Amino acid sequence: MTMSQQPLKIATRKHLSLNFFTNTKYEFLLAGITGGVASTMTVHPLDLIKIRFAVNDNQLDSRPKYQGVMHAVRSIVRADGFLGLYQGVTPNLIGNGAAWGFYFLFYNAIKSSMNQGDTSRPLHASQHMLAACESGVLTLVLTNPIWVTKTRLCLQYESVKLDNTKRYKGMTDCLLKVYKYEGIRGLYKGFLPGLIGVSHGALQFVIYEDMKIVYNKYRERAHNAKLSVIEYLACGASSKMIATSITYPYQVVRARLQDQHATHNGAIDIIRKTWSFEGYRGFYKGLFPSLLRVSPATAITFLVYEEIISLLGAKT
Repeated sequence: MTMSQQPLKIATRKHLSLNFFTNTKYEFLLAGITGGVASTMTVHPLDLIKIRFAVNDNQLDSRPKYQGVMHAVRSIVRADGFLGLYQGVTPNLIGNGAAWGFYFLFYNAIKSSMNQGDTSRPLHASQHMLAACESGVLTLVLTNPIWVTKTRLCLQYESVKLDNTKRYKGMTDCLLKVYKYEGIRGLYKGFLPGLIGVSHGALQFVIYEDMKIVYNKYRERAHNAKLSVIEYLACGASSKMIATSITYPYQVVRARLQDQHATHNGAIDIIRKTWSFEGYRGFYKGLFPSLLRVSPATAITFLVYEEIISLLGAKT
């Protein structure tokens, strides 16, 4: 190797190491945050009900019992008023806004690195899967403490008396108390099943991206051509419903790990107890309200995201 060739190789290495950052476009962060916040405000009550169904293992007699979604809505409103349906909405807004924002930011930066900034070149399904998995892990590291506070605020029942260490006045109070009494490990409860759940987001994005490509191919258009509102809604909702149906059990395990009313010895302990006392049905508690929630939520998120990206002139 000549002296003239060596600097070129070093420069190339530097270029590759900075490739991720040069392909990071903050329009994706803004679009993701806006989409996440818009969808959360719309469907939070269903998220609340899903969590309450998911953690109900019939081991705590004082925990409210619901006979269905509508019965849950009536019971919550009767006990806590209409605002009771929005318990835990603050961390949910912040969590979903941050999660979708970071997810889209990382996802598109990684995709852009893969195709070297050429958005006209389609990626393979395996590349979409890899980008989605990497984005999911990075996002989970940043947002897991928020999901712990959301779950615990959603599970504050007036009928269940807890000591002051597990009774929370709001998101900040919850974060501080969890850290004070349970440490960093408390803030990252449910992290392991959350990592497993990264496959959920990865699967959803692969399905979503492939749906758009296949549909545009069917319409004889460019693979990244802009779709109509209805088409984005259909692709977003369909991809989320399929991914949720396949991967839902991890959400039950994560919610039970984060539940302040019960003590478990880890995810394996929860899986064993759930199978022993509830059978396979236990892993799908809350699936129906979850499906009711994810369809409009994801459709709204993806629609708002795509429209803002188009407005800002960024290319996906």
